[in-house]
Amino acid sequence: MPDITDKQFFTEDEALDFHRLPRPGKLAVQPTKPMATQRDLSLAYSPGVAVPVLAIAADEDLAYDYTSKGNMVAVISNGTAILGLGNLGAMASKPVMEGKSVLFKRFADVDSFDVEVQTTDPDEFITVVKNIGATWGGINLEDIKSPECFVIESQLQDLLDVPVFHDDQHGTAIISTAGLINAVEIAGKKLEDVKVVLVGAGAAGLSSIGLMKSIGVRAENTVIVDRDGVVYKGRDNVDQWKAAHATDTPHRTLAEAMVGADVVLGLAAKGAITKEMVASMAPRPIIFAMANPDPEITPEEVQSVRDDAIIATGRSDYANQVNNVLGFPYIFRGALDVRARQVNHEMKVACARALAALAREDVPDEVAIAYRGRKLKFGPDYIIPAPFDPRLIWYIPPFVAQAAMDTGVARKPIEDMEAYRVELRQRVDPSAALMQKISSAVRGEPNKRVVFAEGEEPQVIRAAYGFKQANLGTPILIGREELIRQNAHEAGLNFDELGIEITNAKVSDKNSLYTDWLYNRLQRRGYLRRDVQRMINQDRNYFGATMCALDDADAMVTGVTRNFNMALREVRRVLDVTDRMIGLSIVLAKGRTLFVADTSIHELPTADDLAEIAVKAANTVRKLGRVPRVAFLSYSTFGNPPGDRSEKVREAIRILDNMGVDFEYEGEMPPDLALDPAQRANYPFMRLSKDANVLVMPAIHSAAISTQLVQALGAATVIGPILVGLEKSVQIVPLGASVTEIITAATFAAYEESVVEAD
Repeated sequence: MPDITDKQFFTEDEALDFHRLPRPGKLAVQPTKPMATQRDLSLAYSPGVAVPVLAIAADEDLAYDYTSKGNMVAVISNGTAILGLGNLGAMASKPVMEGKSVLFKRFADVDSFDVEVQTTDPDEFITVVKNIGATWGGINLEDIKSPECFVIESQLQDLLDVPVFHDDQHGTAIISTAGLINAVEIAGKKLEDVKVVLVGAGAAGLSSIGLMKSIGVRAENTVIVDRDGVVYKGRDNVDQWKAAHATDTPHRTLAEAMVGADVVLGLAAKGAITKEMVASMAPRPIIFAMANPDPEITPEEVQSVRDDAIIATGRSDYANQVNNVLGFPYIFRGALDVRARQVNHEMKVACARALAALAREDVPDEVAIAYRGRKLKFGPDYIIPAPFDPRLIWYIPPFVAQAAMDTGVARKPIEDMEAYRVELRQRVDPSAALMQKISSAVRGEPNKRVVFAEGEEPQVIRAAYGFKQANLGTPILIGREELIRQNAHEAGLNFDELGIEITNAKVSDKNSLYTDWLYNRLQRRGYLRRDVQRMINQDRNYFGATMCALDDADAMVTGVTRNFNMALREVRRVLDVTDRMIGLSIVLAKGRTLFVADTSIHELPTADDLAEIAVKAANTVRKLGRVPRVAFLSYSTFGNPPGDRSEKVREAIRILDNMGVDFEYEGEMPPDLALDPAQRANYPFMRLSKDANVLVMPAIHSAAISTQLVQALGAATVIGPILVGLEKSVQIVPLGASVTEIITAATFAAYEESVVEAD
């Protein structure tokens, strides 16, 4: 089996467990109608189901109205070209096809099922899909090798009355074309003038060069190169699809073709493009090195010979990622919503031009937050929208749908496009993207140095490795180097290739400096110098926190081997609280993102505490890109029934009234009032304009119990509690935390430190 984890931040066992637990696979079916009564069952099945059966028998188009067909796509493969692994068979492709189905749902709320066809014969494959194809509103072909993929897609589109789209071809073509439109403008060139070289004449490459020609690139200005050299007119052993793009050219090698070229498209393999080739290109060259996981040439290599280049890759750790997820979910979303018969050329062009246009628009703060608060602007490092841009779902599909309507392939035209955009905004839950945004923001600043205090623990070592592999920052493991390396070796991790830092507190050359500093801080609190020396030598929390205090590190994560309160006490002896420290838990459930405070610090907060907790929580939520609306929760509703804790909540409201804060708040109230507009309608004096998203609990027990309960029931995903308010960012994970929990905490630690610096 090929080694596919050496460049990833997970082990093979973790990858297998992810797909196996808690239940096999990544997809499940959930009913959309109630199934609670005998009447429900009668309507769902016999005899009620006979009514839509007869209606569809009379008019098959009614299947869009009475079944899930209108929001359903099949992802179909025979496994002849699985990722970069080759022909491994239909069943081996199933995890990939399930993954594609998950992306459809995550990014565009398109339901999807995978279908694996056990044949490598194109005609047999076509027959199978033709006979079942009407089941779905669209078909996404995937991981089918070239040149068979061209024949299969073309014939199925002719045979079926639903969109058939081979994403391996057209996805890359659409995204790279969008990037080219913008790159050419930034470079001060024109599409009709640029000379384009394609390296790699497979399905994606040929589709890309074809789409680029259709938007203005001249055929005579293109050269395609396969593994045998330049594809020129008259060359032997060239199939019909390559021959269609052959040109009259004297060039016979890639190096010759690159001389004076304006654009090179890489869809080949690592090392296919050399620095010498890049140096020979025209001024302001455009280099799309899109091979994965390793591009044909890295941006660093390009920049070493050309400081005027515009660069895109297929990787997420560089600017301008050519990522198919920018295309296929939104193409099918638009196609399904107008019940299109096909995804035609005009719809692909519309998608490419829409993506290019979106990149030129002012980037909203919620996207900028994913780039550590840096305001993104159209230019050489931003020619393609970010995959997590929340505008994609409502921006791209309308252009695709309009093109379908304009070209006559839409069966159900959209009458009110603005209303359609509003509907699209509501389709995908933005809370699911929270960690992706935070990670992307941190990834944009990889020089953040994060201390992993319990560095000898196996899960901490693996988390640090994953943190580094994900380009989230520089981890510093505290512990004995020999033991850490031994545990890393046993986990199959090679630290040398990543340069992960290891610091042994006991023998560190900073030991004396840290002891002096901490003794100076604690000498009037009953600590002798020998006490402090022992703390620095033997307790990694003291050593790690002092590293942060003296700017030898930026942030810290701890808690795996000791309980929260013990870890917090140790950290607080080293670091000061800036204003108010709170624990903020993030609850992701049923389309909502809720922030719950305080879940870890204040056991029985006073009214003043509650007011300050609300202010701190609101400010933190704003830094996460959300508009805070605060509800003070209680068992009582505006004084009924009365009680001591509810009176403290009412007093907190009065304190905020006098403070004149810049966010909405209301209380005291039970959760249903905070989260249900119908309930709030009974209280005309209510000050919340929308549902609350920040819930301030009356005491720590109610906060902790409520968040732990919904998590235990599987009703929500809970992140945190995130510790906010220390002078340096420190996150404390639960005792015995998993690798994922540690990475999440470290990511928030790095993110919080970035936000503090930005302030």
